[in-house]
Amino acid sequence: MQYTQLGRTGLKVSRLCLGTMNFGPQTTEPDSFAIMDRAHEAGVNFFDSADVYGGKMGEGITEQIVGRWFAQGGGRREKTVLATKIYNIMGDWPNQGRLSALHIRQGCEASLRRLKTDYIDLYQMHHICREAPWEEVWQAMEQLVAQGKVIYVGSSNFGGWHIAQACERARSRNFLGLVSEQSLYNLNARRIEMEVIPACEAYGLGLIPWSPLAGGLLGGALKKASTGRRASEAAQKNIEKSRSKLEAWESLCRELDHGPGEAALAWLLHNKVVTAPIIGPRTMDQFSNALKALEIKFSEETLKKIDTIFPGHKPAPEDYAW
Repeated sequence: MQYTQLGRTGLKVSRLCLGTMNFGPQTTEPDSFAIMDRAHEAGVNFFDSADVYGGKMGEGITEQIVGRWFAQGGGRREKTVLATKIYNIMGDWPNQGRLSALHIRQGCEASLRRLKTDYIDLYQMHHICREAPWEEVWQAMEQLVAQGKVIYVGSSNFGGWHIAQACERARSRNFLGLVSEQSLYNLNARRIEMEVIPACEAYGLGLIPWSPLAGGLLGGALKKASTGRRASEAAQKNIEKSRSKLEAWESLCRELDHGPGEAALAWLLHNKVVTAPIIGPRTMDQFSNALKALEIKFSEETLKKIDTIFPGHKPAPEDYAW
């Protein structure tokens, strides 16, 4: 396994992050346990979850599964850099969602109970909360850090301006502030190259891409188009919309003798700002295939070919202005 530091911190994490969103809704608890065990065997020490994962509002089913896995002992918790998130609605009453100081406190306590741990390594705000002032958010996060319940704070789905706001307000309070941003980023969705990635570079945030295979679109969708999730009408429309790109992409992968999914992950790993793409396997085979990405190295010529198939963005404002 390869490791890197999370943004400007001294924390070392694996170059692939195990996403747990499928644990519960798509993957049974025994299979989830087996995948997490296999992840540790392979050296993956970075796991990502969220309070809202699991499909039933307020229950945190996925966090509960991870917590029961930790409870088996054997150093499982100690070996894991655990990331989870807060923001989404977790109940019918007011203040059971978003980023008020009250919900941050209550949400953290609830995640700790479900995860059967007394601390969260990386506590991520799942979305920007325009109602809560940064003074309130940072005061709440500072208290959790002071209490030892949270070690690092990250963001997810923030714009570049939000990252700048958050970091500057944290700096004015002499607080470490954000150390990572989790964003939608893959070959078919490269808009964050305009503003978010430059902000991460400027403030020393590690970038954790979610949906690195674009919901399976980049993982050989043309070959698998009639099976599984790709058989749905919506998936078929998405494939048809991107068919010319996918044909060129899968052809290039055959030429390079790489699986499309592993190649898409490897492309992300070539970006110096990327800490670890989140892989969300539903099966052990999917997890094992993702590990192959760590062995793939692209030449400059190949990277240019990929950019021809999936054009990227320059940093703003050069991307859209002179």
